Amino acid sequence: MRTVVTLILFWCCICSISPLFAQGTRADYERAERMPREVRDTVPNLKLKLHWATDSSIAWFRVDLGRGDHEYRIVVPATGNVEAAFDHARLAASLGKALKREYSPQRLALEQLEFKHDAKSISFVFDKKNWICNLETYELRQADKQNIANKDAVPKLLTEVKASQQTGPESSLIFVNRTQETMELFWSDSAGDLKSYGKLKPGEEREQHTFSGHVWVIKDARGKVRQICEAIEVETKLVFQPDNPKSPLPNPASDEQESEPESPQRENSRRERDRRVVLRNDNVFLRDPKSNEERPLTIDGTPENSYGGRIYWSPDGKYFVVMRTQSAEKHPVYIVESSPKDQLQPKLHELNYLKPGDRVEIKKPVLFEAATGKQIELDDSLYANPWSLERLRWDDDSSRFTFLFNQRGHQALRLIAVEAPSGKVRAIVNEESKTFVNYSGKFFLEQLPKSNELLWMSERDGWNHLYLYDAKSGEVKNQITRGNWVVRGVERVDVDKRQIWFTASGLDPEQDPYYLHHCRIDFDGQNLVRLTQGDGTHTIEYSPDKKFMVDTYSRVDQPPVHELRRVNDGKLVVELLRTDLSRLAKTGWRAPERFTAKGRDGQTDIYGIICRPSNFDPKKKYPVIEKIYAGPQSAFVPKEFKVWQGNLQSYAELGFVVVQIDGMGTSHRSKVFHDVCWQNLADAGFPDRIKWLQAAAKHEPAMDLSRVGIFGGSAGGQNALGALLLHGDFYKAAVADCGCHDNRMDKIWWNEQWMGYPIGKHYEEQSNATLAKNLKGKLLLTVGELDKNVDPASTMQVVNALIKADKDFDLLVVPGAGHGVGESPYADRRRKDFFVRHLLGVEPRM
Repeated sequence: MRTVVTLILFWCCICSISPLFAQGTRADYERAERMPREVRDTVPNLKLKLHWATDSSIAWFRVDLGRGDHEYRIVVPATGNVEAAFDHARLAASLGKALKREYSPQRLALEQLEFKHDAKSISFVFDKKNWICNLETYELRQADKQNIANKDAVPKLLTEVKASQQTGPESSLIFVNRTQETMELFWSDSAGDLKSYGKLKPGEEREQHTFSGHVWVIKDARGKVRQICEAIEVETKLVFQPDNPKSPLPNPASDEQESEPESPQRENSRRERDRRVVLRNDNVFLRDPKSNEERPLTIDGTPENSYGGRIYWSPDGKYFVVMRTQSAEKHPVYIVESSPKDQLQPKLHELNYLKPGDRVEIKKPVLFEAATGKQIELDDSLYANPWSLERLRWDDDSSRFTFLFNQRGHQALRLIAVEAPSGKVRAIVNEESKTFVNYSGKFFLEQLPKSNELLWMSERDGWNHLYLYDAKSGEVKNQITRGNWVVRGVERVDVDKRQIWFTASGLDPEQDPYYLHHCRIDFDGQNLVRLTQGDGTHTIEYSPDKKFMVDTYSRVDQPPVHELRRVNDGKLVVELLRTDLSRLAKTGWRAPERFTAKGRDGQTDIYGIICRPSNFDPKKKYPVIEKIYAGPQSAFVPKEFKVWQGNLQSYAELGFVVVQIDGMGTSHRSKVFHDVCWQNLADAGFPDRIKWLQAAAKHEPAMDLSRVGIFGGSAGGQNALGALLLHGDFYKAAVADCGCHDNRMDKIWWNEQWMGYPIGKHYEEQSNATLAKNLKGKLLLTVGELDKNVDPASTMQVVNALIKADKDFDLLVVPGAGHGVGESPYADRRRKDFFVRHLLGVEPRM
């Protein structure tokens, strides 16, 4: 009896102290919330901005020394010499004398710093005053504002929309609209969502207050992106000129190329000016400019199948094209706002939301002879079933017009030419695939009318590469890039030098194949120049004369390295700065580990990262959580350094090992790798993910694969639930947020791109609602009732199927919330609690 009592007392003592050593405790929650704040400002010089002299002979940059201290340095590209930009102590003393205050040499906040041409003096703004300093004597004099500000400076131009970065110094952008159309300004917030800042009317000028690092998007009246820019530390100006209504500067690569002038009035042809085409009542009329009499050229137009939009005139004014458009069907989606802010009773919202299989808008060109009004018959067999038909433009000699045809189902993408006056139709480029042509992520077309050539992007040899075509004959003159690597995007085309500047990944067999590198190559495929080299993913910024560039590269486990390189050959000039992690390391922070293992075929490398808690003990066992997003449009494992990798590291602090993996079916690898997703989104790379996790557990025995959880949102929500429905013997718990659980219920373009058209049995067979009866493990579904991205009914139909199958699960519907509600504070806390409860086996925050 005494022995039994002793054992009971001993067990009670163990239970009373076990929370001190447990996972998922209140202390773990507090640390997970505290650490992002503790590490936030511990790593200096994550970014480095070079400010160039007008002639690019010198450049200066600011170096963060930590704890509020900094200094200014100067680099001479010709020599690679880097030194202090000036004597900080002497300048501080001169400013102190002028302003009758004492200043620290390491805390001089100089704005709009500029080195004069002789490099013997500088101008800057300090204490809201404008100064010029002689660097030989350090004598100061106040200057007029116009001597300081560079009114001709332009913001940093971007090729794609990105989220605004951490706020830098106050700045301003001046937008000048000299076109004849209204523009709209949008700010991209920290999540990458666009917030309208109003419209800019023709002839209007606006000074917009902003901050360095903030991203602005300018759209035209049709919603097309005209320019994307990032504010820098000084005031800059962006002018839209009337002779180039799209943009005053190179356009984003994703921007649609519009056709030739919009109306007859904008043509130079006398014949064209002598007549007018009128589009009215869904039909086409020809008006005599002298008598004003009109005669109909068409009579079969209706509101559902109308002639309208722009009039595409041939340069010589002899022909014009009008689009005939069959309207898309209406597909209303109804969502109920249960708790509106302005009334007690619920509100019903209606959206027009096309879904896979719905009838889309169909546009087709109609060619007319201007003198007679005769309609020239066209054979539309090469563009009979369009998903889209765009980029219509006439050749300069008026012999033909071309347009880009994307076939419904995305298995054919053609550049089509129509000859005038014969109306003969043929394909200049015919890109076809048995799976899909990735028009939404791997597309580039640039027509070069002066040389009768065009540049085209294709995966026809199994890898994404560039090709040079003869634009008249449609023959491939040569493949420009080639090899077992991929072109990720075209940054610039230099027609005069016949060079292409592009980004690529997979060039180095010893590097992660997703790392982004910058390159240049000639049109004929010769003289490939690697502009970046370091083992990491790269971003670059050019000097004003494009002779030098700052190359910044990093990895998840290596902070940024900033280098100055020559543009002509990519050679290193000097390493400008290497980021210091010493202060970060003192916080207990652990870098994510890069890990590679073979996928389902035993041959293909699968890449991912492993995140451990800061108090990681290799002798303990940790449940594993996978963050998943298997959308085929990209790849998603972080590649660049961040001080805090978001919920990957926050969740690890609760007592988990957290991983993220890119399996087969995602992008930026070979065509075969990508094609796994074709009509097969339910696969989600799980055979590769499970193999990777099993290999990772052998590498890190602390990973307990008997307790694996998974979470994701949107397509990741579909994937997370799919883990329990199709691989419930491996995954034990899942949180699925705002999932597109049935590809028939989600937006048309995304789902038909990967699942194909017409809608087949595979759509139903891979639906999470269809598979709900297979549920194993613990499940939490979250959804916002006002989700306008993914129909929230998709989640509720899964709920219905689970109830019918008598399955246990948890559901969180958030009133008034939209897409991505899982990342809101409350839903995120519920997700953490769910994993702590079901994988750690303890009540959260005990």
